[in-house]
Amino acid sequence: MSLVVADIHTYYGPAHVLQGVSLEVGEGEIVALLGRNGAGKSTTLKSIIGLTVPTQGTVVYAGRSLVGLPTHTIARQGIRWVPEERRVFLDLTVRENLRVAALALPADRRAAALERMYTLFPRLRERARQAGRSLSGGEQQMLALARALIGEPRLLLIDEPTQGLAPKLVASIAASLVAIKEQGLSILLVEQNARVALEIADRAYVIDRGVIQYRGSSSELRANQTVQRQFLTV
Repeated sequence: MSLVVADIHTYYGPAHVLQGVSLEVGEGEIVALLGRNGAGKSTTLKSIIGLTVPTQGTVVYAGRSLVGLPTHTIARQGIRWVPEERRVFLDLTVRENLRVAALALPADRRAAALERMYTLFPRLRERARQAGRSLSGGEQQMLALARALIGEPRLLLIDEPTQGLAPKLVASIAASLVAIKEQGLSILLVEQNARVALEIADRAYVIDRGVIQYRGSSSELRANQTVQRQFLTV
């Protein structure tokens, strides 16, 4: 199942934030959407998941149009969004966070789904009885990913998963995303850390001021110093 975004325009009030953005995510691939702060990366994800509604263009997943659908309906199509803010339940334990998310599954599949998350993120098993607020930033990010995954989605929209993390945890999160992909999921990854994103992504788009400025394989973008200097470096 593929995601096809075609010529979407999104506004925040009078501000024309996305100006004809088009991109695709194929089944079982990681696609990176890169750019500086304010380039339109997060707005693209929000326009796909229904938190903002494009005034023009189409968003189609698995052959179904998503524009205008409420976010909960889009989520039922097998799409999950992991926001930059992570938004874990700080007063609930890790286990309770995951159990709440697992309520979307039939009761007889919840225990197995919880065990899959602990296998994918062993640190969460170690922290299962700890409250969300006691976790490090990297552990909260693992929990946010696990909460999204436990509902068995087919497409993940992930916003800045490595922001503010120590290098060791950045590597751990990157390895987890590769493992998720190897299970057959598709990922649209918004990331400012271009080096890490291009190490794990199959393809990449570069956005600047709401316009896609570059698209190609990750290896091509790694070799293109001109694009990197113009659109990715501060």
